[in-house]
Amino acid sequence: MDLESTVFESKLLLEARAYLKLAVPYTITQLSEAIITFVDTVMIGLLGSEALAAAALGVVNFFTLLFLSKGVLETVSVFAAEAFGAEKPEQVKRITSQGIWLGFAIAVPMMLIVWHLDVVLLLIGQDESLVLLAKPYLQAVVWSFPAAMGFVVLEEVGAAIGRPQWMTGIVVAGGVLNGVADYLLLFGKFGLPALGLAGIGWATTLGYWFCFIAAAGLFLFHPNFRKYNFFPSLNQFDKALLVEILKTGWPLGLQYGIEMGMFSVTALLMGYFGSALLAAHEITITTLELSITVPLGFSYATAIRVGQLIGQKDFRGVKRSGFVSVSLGIMASLLISLVFWLFPDQIAALYLDINNPSNIEEIDAAISLIRIAGIFQLVFGIQMITMGALVGLKDTLIPTLITVVCYWAVGLGGGYLIGFTLEQEGVGLWWGLTLGMTLAAVMLVWRFFRLISAAIDEHEAQELQLKDKRLVA
Repeated sequence: MDLESTVFESKLLLEARAYLKLAVPYTITQLSEAIITFVDTVMIGLLGSEALAAAALGVVNFFTLLFLSKGVLETVSVFAAEAFGAEKPEQVKRITSQGIWLGFAIAVPMMLIVWHLDVVLLLIGQDESLVLLAKPYLQAVVWSFPAAMGFVVLEEVGAAIGRPQWMTGIVVAGGVLNGVADYLLLFGKFGLPALGLAGIGWATTLGYWFCFIAAAGLFLFHPNFRKYNFFPSLNQFDKALLVEILKTGWPLGLQYGIEMGMFSVTALLMGYFGSALLAAHEITITTLELSITVPLGFSYATAIRVGQLIGQKDFRGVKRSGFVSVSLGIMASLLISLVFWLFPDQIAALYLDINNPSNIEEIDAAISLIRIAGIFQLVFGIQMITMGALVGLKDTLIPTLITVVCYWAVGLGGGYLIGFTLEQEGVGLWWGLTLGMTLAAVMLVWRFFRLISAAIDEHEAQELQLKDKRLVA
C-alpha cells in the first residue's frame, strides 16, 4: 500500500512539473497581453478625457470581437496536442494550415464589422463626436485582425508541441514594440506623423503583424519547429478537419460572448444604483481583469496537456492531469483571493485618492465589492481550468450550455433578486454573479471527472477484450 502511494505521489509530481512547463509561459503571455491593453489605455489618457471616452467605444468593441474570434480558434491547440501526443507531425502540420485558413476566414467578416462599426455605434445612439474620434482608431486597428488570427493559431500549436516559452517571448517583444509605437505615433516623434488615437490603432496592428511574422519564422527556420513547418500544407484543403475544428470551437467563442455579456449587463444594472457604485464596479472589474490572467493561462495549459495525454491514449493520466491542474489552480487562485480579502483598501487606493473626502462613498463601495470579487476569483479559477480540461476532451457544447444557464439564469437572475428585490444593491449583484460562477464550477468539475472515468472504463474494457483474444489465439 505504501509503495502504491509512493508511486501515485511520484506520478502526481511528474504531472505537476509537465503541467507547469505549459502553465507558467501561458500565464506570462496572458499577463503580457493584459499589460499591453493597460499601456494602450494609459497612453490614450494622455490625450485627455474625451479621447479616453472615444477609446472606450473603439477599443472595447474591437477587443470584444477579437476575443470572440480567438475563442473559436482555441481548440486548434487541442487537435495539435493530440496529434503531437500520438507522434504524428504530419497531422500537426495539417491542423496548423487548416487553423490558419479558418482564422483568415473568420477575420474577413470581423474586419467588415470593425470597418463599419462607427455606423453601428451611431445607430444605437452613441455620441457623434466620440464616434468620429473613434473611427480613425477602428480603421487603423482593423488591419491587425488577419495577423491576430494567424498568431493565435501558431501560438496554440507552439504550446501544443511543448514550446510555449518561444511564443511567450514573442508576445513580450510584441508588447514592447506596441508600447514604443504607441508613444511614437501618438505624439509624432522622430519625424513620424502625430496620429493621435489612430496611432494607437496602428501600433496595435504593427504589434500583431510582428508576432505573426516572428512565429511563422520559427516554424520555417528554428530546428525545434521546422519539423512542423505548415507552409507546404497551406495548399491542401481538408474540409472534414476544418469543420471539426469549427464544430468544437464555436461554442467556446459563444461562451466568451456570454461571459462578456454578463459583465456588460451587470454594469448597466449597477448604473441604477448611482455613479458611486458604478465607479466601484469599474474598479473591481479592472482589478479582476488583471488577476484572472492566471486561471486563464492555467486553463489553456490544461486543454493542451489533456489533449497530449489523449493522443497517447493515457486516460488515467488525463484524470491525474485534471486533478493536478484544478488543485494547482485552486492554490494560485486562493493566493490572489487573499490579496483581495486582506488589502481591498490598498487596491481601491490605486484608482482613487483615499484622502479626498469626495471619494469616500466610491472607496467604501469598492472595498465591499473587491472582497466579494475575491470569492468570485477563486471559483472563476476552478471553473476556467475545468473548462480547459473539457476543451481538451473536445467537449464544448454541453459545458457552454451549462455556463449559459449558470451565468444568466443563476448569476444575473440571482443578482437581480438580491440586488433589487432584497435591496442589497451592488453587493447583491456581485453575490449573484459569484453564486452563478460557483454553480458552473461545481457542474463542470462533476462533468469532467464523470466523462474521464467513463473513458477509462471503456478503454480498459477494450484492452481486456484484446488481451482475451490474444490468449484464445
